[in-house]
Amino acid sequence: MSTLQILHNPRCSKSRQTLQLLQDNGHTPDIVEYLKTPLSINELSMLVEKLGINDVRQMMRTKEALYKALDLANPAHDNDSLLNVLAEHPALIERPIVINGEQAAIGRPPENVLALF
Repeated sequence: MSTLQILHNPRCSKSRQTLQLLQDNGHTPDIVEYLKTPLSINELSMLVEKLGINDVRQMMRTKEALYKALDLANPAHDNDSLLNVLAEHPALIERPIVINGEQAAIGRPPENVLALF
């Protein structure tokens, strides 16, 4: 298995653009369709570390109706509870995320992921 992965949603234009950018630059990532194969809480926790973020909300789709319905902006939700929500509702994970070894980047804009190389 390659150390280069993309958490990909083929229905998302930014995700498709990021995958194409990687391929255009000679990279062949393992494609993880995270909506079909959700990440475990442990995998999500490691992803937070690789992204170098302090607040799980930084890797969440905060404009989604579900985010608002679950009141996830409420500071009462700590990182552990937010990871549980992401494990249960993977559609709330910001996309795409590219992982290269021990580093990761969110592909918004797609060019962000080039810093991993």
